[in-house]
Amino acid sequence: MKKIWLNVTIVLCIFFFNFIFTANAYAYSEEEKVLLQSWRLVNEAYVDDSFNNQNWWQIRQKFLKKPLHNREETYNAIKEMLALLDDPYTRLLPPENYHNLQITTSGELSGIGLQISINPENNQLEVVTPLPSSPAELAGIQPRDQIITIDGIDTHTLTLDEAANKIRGEIGTQVILEIKHKNDNKVTIYQLKRDRLSLSAVTSHLDKTNPNYPIGYLGLTQFSGNATKDLAHAMIKLEQEGAQGYILDLRNNPGGLLQAGIEIARLWLQPSTIVYTVNRQGVLGSYDADGEALTDKPLVVLVNQGSASASKILAGALKDNHRGVLVGEKTFGKGLIQTLFELTIGTGIDITVAKYETPSHTDINKLGITPNYTVSQDPISYFEIGTEKDLQYQAAMTYLGVVEKVF
Repeated sequence: MKKIWLNVTIVLCIFFFNFIFTANAYAYSEEEKVLLQSWRLVNEAYVDDSFNNQNWWQIRQKFLKKPLHNREETYNAIKEMLALLDDPYTRLLPPENYHNLQITTSGELSGIGLQISINPENNQLEVVTPLPSSPAELAGIQPRDQIITIDGIDTHTLTLDEAANKIRGEIGTQVILEIKHKNDNKVTIYQLKRDRLSLSAVTSHLDKTNPNYPIGYLGLTQFSGNATKDLAHAMIKLEQEGAQGYILDLRNNPGGLLQAGIEIARLWLQPSTIVYTVNRQGVLGSYDADGEALTDKPLVVLVNQGSASASKILAGALKDNHRGVLVGEKTFGKGLIQTLFELTIGTGIDITVAKYETPSHTDINKLGITPNYTVSQDPISYFEIGTEKDLQYQAAMTYLGVVEKVF
């Protein structure tokens, strides 16, 4: 009898130690938990369920074998893992980058005033537009100029967030950019001093070229958190001043907050569909206008190759609902929607979760939106907007019946 109990005790002890060993073997470190959370969010939300034709589970196992002794190694591993998706818009936002994103969308920033993006055709960092009266704009940097190096660092080795972080900095400090100009391929070295930037998203004025038919001009540079309120106030003021038609300028507007794009569309549209969204399961959703527009007066929307993201949503909604006529150049080819998830305190991950279609169900990712009237022109400065050098503006005035035909 004692022998039987001894054998049972031995078996129980072996089971107990095996249990403890197994539990310890699967007890993930804090760094591994961050990696796994990143992997899981992509696994559940990413728009492409083939994950760029890769076995996402095997990628999980592969990266868990990497040494993750500190947060920097964890961030590098996550960046390497996300890079396998070949999607520059799905990216990790470490605390500093996450903070910069919050500052940008809130409307306050210091730097040299460049809005930048990565051209998916050649993976080259490009200028979307310099901010009005910023150090970059005053130095002569133009939209679609290529940024070759930042403080001597090849931009091909940097992510979009890393490049933006290197360009930003404290007021009074300097950054050196090597720029290849779009028009003549000439390379110029710029040494620019960072300054406080005004990120007011809206500029407006009443154009009285024809005193009997004044036109309200509305320039929108970014879909920030206060863009809808600022634009609504500007529209109401122009209505009170007697505007008989409007020009909405979305040129070189890189986008911003999706919700801001939806809300601004509602300022112009009667009840109608603004945009359709399609997730990886093919589930179709939509954002709609369901109230009264602020005005029903004629509208021309100016677009160009720098009009991206939320700019395309707004332009597509106004065009497909026959609310506005588009004038300018085909827009930038991004038609994807990102959602920002929080990993740990101060850390985020931006994931492409859906693509969008215009109200006529046109998928415009990588294609862009073609304007009703194509008018090409060389880049102009902020101070030349609305002048004779601004052929697209003059074409808009032609359509509205203010000036003679220039198409």
